Amino acid sequence: MNHSWLPPGKNCGLCGENSCRSFIRAVHGQEKTYEDCPFYDEKHHARAAADWELEADYPERDVLGHTYDFVLQPLPGEISARKIVLPFRGDLVEKLEIREGDLVLGRPMGAGCPIPHVLRVIEADPLTGLLTTWVVGPKFARDGQQEVKNVSAYHMIGFEGIATAIRKDPTIGCRMTFLPGFCMMCLNHTGLVNMVLEKAEGPHIRIEDVRILATRDWD
Repeated sequence: MNHSWLPPGKNCGLCGENSCRSFIRAVHGQEKTYEDCPFYDEKHHARAAADWELEADYPERDVLGHTYDFVLQPLPGEISARKIVLPFRGDLVEKLEIREGDLVLGRPMGAGCPIPHVLRVIEADPLTGLLTTWVVGPKFARDGQQEVKNVSAYHMIGFEGIATAIRKDPTIGCRMTFLPGFCMMCLNHTGLVNMVLEKAEGPHIRIEDVRILATRDWD
């Protein structure tokens, strides 16, 4: 199974599901296969995925040698931890007609990250401009199969996912350090935990007021 592939977000219903999002969940639940999507090209995506690294190993310390409290991984059936962002110009969500399933390109300049990210939109709020997304990586922008909407720069508002590799239990109201899964820099982030739900797969948490952290001396 090619876990790197995502449907185009057309929500056409031809697979028998109400949306592309519910289709992916059905695939991960072994109720559907990727071949049920009329847009799936097995040969093309097998070639594209051949050189992808689909698993990550996490060291005990980040690239600067600092420890972290936990690693934030995807919710069950999803492809990355959810990333909540706000474009520097919130009106771009309406102007560019950003919708569920769209690809968005931008750099988390508000947090000082030097790396542009390609995001798949889960939800777009036209009132606030907030985008709830998955991080999908640059190859989705390069294959030319779908338009990429460029917001240039955004604020990193929060993350939501499953805490793993836990060294310190996530606690509501506490500022904690973490690594987002598949972070290319392997650099400590910090944020305020404001939701913890105990699930079978691990603590389901939401963490906001996110910043990149180059040291642990942040108190």
